[in-house]
Amino acid sequence: MENWRPSYRLLKYSFFDRRANLKFLDSSRTSTPGRAYNFSRSCELFQQDVCFQRRKFSTFLRGSGNGVMASLQNVDDNRCRIGYRNFASMASTTVRNPSFSVINSDDIDYFKKILGESGVVQDEEKLDDANTDWMRKQKGSSKLMLQPKSTQEVSQILDYCNSRCLAVVPQGGNTGLVGGSVPVFDEVILNVRGMNNIISFDKASGILVCEAGCILENLISYLDNEGFIMPLDLGAKGSCQIGGNVSTNAGGLRLIRYGSLHGSVLGLEAVLANGTVLDMLGTLRKDNTGYDLKHLFIGSEGSLGIVTKVSILTPPKLSSVNLAFLACKDYTSCQKLLYQAKRNLGEILSAFEFLDINAMDLVLKHLDGLRDPLPSSTHNFYILIETTGSMESHDKEKLEAFLLQVMESGLVTDGVLSQDINQASSFWRIREGIPEALMKAGAVYKYDLSLPPEKMYDLVVEMRGRLGTEANVVAYGHLGDGNLHLNISAPQYNDSILSKIEPFVYEWTSKQRGSISAEHGLGLMKANKIHYSKSAETVKLMASIKTLLDPKGILNPYKVLPTSLLSHS
Repeated sequence: MENWRPSYRLLKYSFFDRRANLKFLDSSRTSTPGRAYNFSRSCELFQQDVCFQRRKFSTFLRGSGNGVMASLQNVDDNRCRIGYRNFASMASTTVRNPSFSVINSDDIDYFKKILGESGVVQDEEKLDDANTDWMRKQKGSSKLMLQPKSTQEVSQILDYCNSRCLAVVPQGGNTGLVGGSVPVFDEVILNVRGMNNIISFDKASGILVCEAGCILENLISYLDNEGFIMPLDLGAKGSCQIGGNVSTNAGGLRLIRYGSLHGSVLGLEAVLANGTVLDMLGTLRKDNTGYDLKHLFIGSEGSLGIVTKVSILTPPKLSSVNLAFLACKDYTSCQKLLYQAKRNLGEILSAFEFLDINAMDLVLKHLDGLRDPLPSSTHNFYILIETTGSMESHDKEKLEAFLLQVMESGLVTDGVLSQDINQASSFWRIREGIPEALMKAGAVYKYDLSLPPEKMYDLVVEMRGRLGTEANVVAYGHLGDGNLHLNISAPQYNDSILSKIEPFVYEWTSKQRGSISAEHGLGLMKANKIHYSKSAETVKLMASIKTLLDPKGILNPYKVLPTSLLSHS
């Protein structure tokens, strides 16, 4: 109990001071829209976006596709066999597919005819931004961006591009981290930001139907007013688009509670490379008629078709939400805390995030206006636990009993429960602001890995041993679903540092039967690394599907699948 008293004195509330009249009566959105924290006084709508004000951090169609493909019949299985064996680095220089045409004045005239002048962008400044990814590591040379406003216009564009063999890269918020949402060479950029209408919302079922260009934060705000929430919450909500979220199967902060988009998306509409419109925009919870083809487009990063509409199941907004910011002495305690949280909080557990001391130090150093919620001493690990339920008194009692238990057992060494909207937003700002802090610190090598939770931090420790003082190894992520965000921060990009990271990080992940891409996608940067997570037979089947749906390979070429293993038609 002594460990709690400093936090109580400084933050005016401890878990165990039952005299504190923390009545969660009124519901208000925090700076993370969609989370309805309930506090003892009514609060004004807090609309500050807690993450990137300039360009936030998610994706619309983070990456997709590969070049023109025929088949993988001649691939040597030993080059890409999965299991516990080590793989050599598969980095290679991408070469432009010579079968792709170059844009000409006739093409421009055609696009202006169907889109109008405003839908055809050739302005150099706008194109420079569209050609450059958020990490500033990848830059294409496209001379044309198209902005359709309807599915029919997308269909006309792709039909024409397919006939001319013009490569196309889908793009929205352009905040991807693997080079998937920008051209590699001179591909035509197709941006669906103009397709941003909410088509329908059924309160009885909670089913939302909208166009792909809807910004996630706008959908969150719309649903908040209707008494519902999105099952997806990302730091990039202010700029990412739902079509891109679906195309990359984005995970985010709520996956532990609501699962992936494969479960939430009921239907979608997509346009194939030849302009064919696939209407799979169902709103049924149960439909077992034939193959469920929508799943091909969820997570395929725009390589098989461009998503234009989505129907998604949204849960009701619950009235009781609590947020705790905790400290643990070691990673083992974090694991045990997760186990106990799942057992004791059960149905009300909605988020379980972790960050290590390096991540905390980075955020406090580089982001203005943030303070350490637990300033009395430094801690090796920090955990954010969010609960969401419908009975305030029951949920609060359940959480307090849990916190008392883990405090007395020594799993938690310090902590605080948010008592107002500003404090809750500052807690989430710490977690969601880490990517921004990393960018401000200098060069950063980012790895988005799925690993068994008990093994996650072993990789961090080994990486620190390999790099020594050359770089700062920062770890954070979604501990509740085994997703580690491993970041190596350095003053500048350095071949010596990279050689110590890769291929080691991929080989280590493969040995644990993990995934080299938990939620960011493969894009351009990891297309040639797919064999660390997928077998040769699986990759061959993926290539066959790609060839079937996009025979000329025009959709987001050079991405998702390794071009070095593909024969070009």
